[in-house]
Amino acid sequence: MLKKEESYKLKALKISTAAITSVVIVEVVLGFLSGSLAILSDGAHALLDTISMIVLLVTTKASLKPPDQEHMYGHEKMEPVGGLIGGIILFGTALLILAEAVRRLLEHGKYLVPEWEFVGFAAIVYTFCMDILRVKTLHGAEEGSVTVKVGFYHALTDLGSTLIAFLGFGLATLGFYIGDSLASLILSGTIGYLSIKLIWTSGMELTDIAPKEIVEHVRKEILETKGICKCEKLRVRKAGAKTFVEATVKVPDYMNLEEAHATATRVEDTLKKSLKNAEIVLHVEPLEKGMQTERLVEKLATEVEGVKEAHAATAVYTCGKLYVTLHASVDPSLSIEEAHNITKKIERKIIERLGSVENVGVHIEPFNEKMQKGSEVDENEIRRIVEKNLEGFQQVLKCKKIVTYMAGKTRYINIDCSFASQTPVKEAHRIASRIERSIKKQLSETVVTVNMEPQ
Repeated sequence: MLKKEESYKLKALKISTAAITSVVIVEVVLGFLSGSLAILSDGAHALLDTISMIVLLVTTKASLKPPDQEHMYGHEKMEPVGGLIGGIILFGTALLILAEAVRRLLEHGKYLVPEWEFVGFAAIVYTFCMDILRVKTLHGAEEGSVTVKVGFYHALTDLGSTLIAFLGFGLATLGFYIGDSLASLILSGTIGYLSIKLIWTSGMELTDIAPKEIVEHVRKEILETKGICKCEKLRVRKAGAKTFVEATVKVPDYMNLEEAHATATRVEDTLKKSLKNAEIVLHVEPLEKGMQTERLVEKLATEVEGVKEAHAATAVYTCGKLYVTLHASVDPSLSIEEAHNITKKIERKIIERLGSVENVGVHIEPFNEKMQKGSEVDENEIRRIVEKNLEGFQQVLKCKKIVTYMAGKTRYINIDCSFASQTPVKEAHRIASRIERSIKKQLSETVVTVNMEPQ
């Protein structure tokens, strides 16, 4: 069942279609009786709008139907087909009117029928009244409907052409017979221009040409949405009043699935609001492979003068906001004020590169020459550091084996420790976690795992 506003739009289009159809009949009949080419030309112009209104009416009805198995994209293509056919017919009509107007100008003849001049004025008055009715009716229903708005603009154009016809016919009745033919030339030019425009627009739409202004608008709206880094494989097609948009959008790697979906939804809502009748399909993908955000944060930090090393960076995106933390090592001899200034430089550099960041937390710590990247640490030095951290727990555990290996830039250290059989799991886990944290503080880019087993 149709909604109230949808029923009102259809009613407005029906009234406008009936009104303009009656104008065609009145102007053609009375135009022949009076011999006025201007009135006949205006009748031809009204025929253009009659076809347009019928197409708009059919399209509006069709657009309310859901897609079916035979029309998966809907029924909107009916509009450009009707527009193409109507445009070709009306262009031929414009040429006939133009030829007749030129012939009358060259012959300098008097073509008005004096005893029927009054019916010419009657036709114009009737047409003027119908134009006012259409403008008022469509203006009340145009909000939120592209098709009704098009009909409203056509009604305004008809009102203008009626005034031109009145001027030409009026001059002819006063003895300036050339005025009727000149008005016909103006109207034939108008009909020809609108017909060509209708043919071109309908033809391009049938070939699925992407309207440049709409494509640029869609791309701009997507890229201006917070959280979208890139827009690729953008496809836009028009089908009547409906716009179909398909695109691949890239989001940062720190976004989880829920946040990425929320970002895509914001894009869809924005586009539907600006395009009115639109169907949006977005494919969300992480930003292309390369340096992950955490590694990028560490790299940016080390580019700041005074930073010896950066590690343990995290980038968390939640509730539409990005939070960044990292550890940065500086010269131990620096004062607190000097270290704080370095922190501010790191924050500014990260915000400039990543864009909108809610907060950057930088943990400053003194640089230790022994705190080197895992790939540069000697195996014997690693074992010495591990054994040093186990010394304080010799009474409750015994180190059985230490295994270290590299995977990419990350060092992995697995330590097998045996605890007394009666040691509670809670206590053993507390000790193992303490050992892991202590070793990771001394060796950056390192994953430490303490395996617990009974003696």
